[in-house]
Amino acid sequence: MPEPDLRYPIGKFQRDDSPSPENNRRHIAEIEAAPAQLRRAVAGLAPAQLDTPYRPEGWTVRQTVHHLADSHMNAYVRFKLALTEDAPTIKPYAEALWAQTADNQEPVETSLALLEALHHRWSKLLHSMKESDYTRTLVHPDNGVVPLHVQLSLYSWHGRHHTAHITALRERNGWK
Repeated sequence: MPEPDLRYPIGKFQRDDSPSPENNRRHIAEIEAAPAQLRRAVAGLAPAQLDTPYRPEGWTVRQTVHHLADSHMNAYVRFKLALTEDAPTIKPYAEALWAQTADNQEPVETSLALLEALHHRWSKLLHSMKESDYTRTLVHPDNGVVPLHVQLSLYSWHGRHHTAHITALRERNGWK
């Protein structure tokens, strides 16, 4: 049996170019659930555990939690830009370098609370959108034109993806 790919515990993101109201509702629900799932995933971890990489040469649990806050803040802003401008070009950021900044050594509670508040606002925004809004686009310099329904599914996957990094590490190491 092949070794599992620790980089993709729930599989790689699969772009779905066929939007549907049902898929959008499911992705919104997953975005709403993400902060609580992440909080459960790190509950009770000691500082040494938080500073353990989820895979060889991967980010630590602490960096992963802070990365989710960084990434989802960018995603929220990208949604607002795409809803208020015509096909705005977004600015990518160097995730690996962001993960090394000093604020990524802070307690994870900072980013957990930030994600809870951010996802609350993001959820309100998503629920206010008309189905036609999900066809609005942004332009990613590396990925081209991206409709909001694809962004929605990407960030739904993204929260589950990184939470699974942490829960899989806990399972492998027998951390209760």
